[in-house]
Amino acid sequence: MLGSIAAIFGQLSLLAFGGGNTILPEMQRQVVEVHRWMSASDFTSLFALAQAAPGPNLMIVTLLGWRLAGLPGALVATFCQFTPSALVTGLAVAAWQRFHTSGWRRLIAAGLVPITVGLVAASATVIARSADKSWFFAALTALVAGVTLTTRTHPLCLLAFGALYGWFGGLFAM
Repeated sequence: MLGSIAAIFGQLSLLAFGGGNTILPEMQRQVVEVHRWMSASDFTSLFALAQAAPGPNLMIVTLLGWRLAGLPGALVATFCQFTPSALVTGLAVAAWQRFHTSGWRRLIAAGLVPITVGLVAASATVIARSADKSWFFAALTALVAGVTLTTRTHPLCLLAFGALYGWFGGLFAM
């Protein structure tokens, strides 16, 4: 299993343009659908736990590795997720600085922006589909997304609202 974990997270490491959340759909597909190591609900729970914990945005990688193979799995998943992309990033930064006056830099940056936005949107869709178990939760997700996109409400306020809702047992869940 450690070899499979290393292969999956090593590949995902090289796909994470625009941040770690861009690879969540493929991570979820590999862990849930391809290898059937856990359910979509379990994946979403680990994602929520990783987002609630302080630390890097990709804490889910370590949690998945731990869940799948204990401490060795956590170490392998974390190492394989971060090492390849760190090496490529170092090389890219060196090239980026070397060719700082080239026109192709602007073109590459302009092309990566819509790709990154699309990958982030796909990640949000995958997580929302796994979390929204009823029409009520789907509406709540849409409401929070709307508030986030149209107001300057701090995300911690929305998280506090969700925590209070959960604390009181989801009184209005259908």
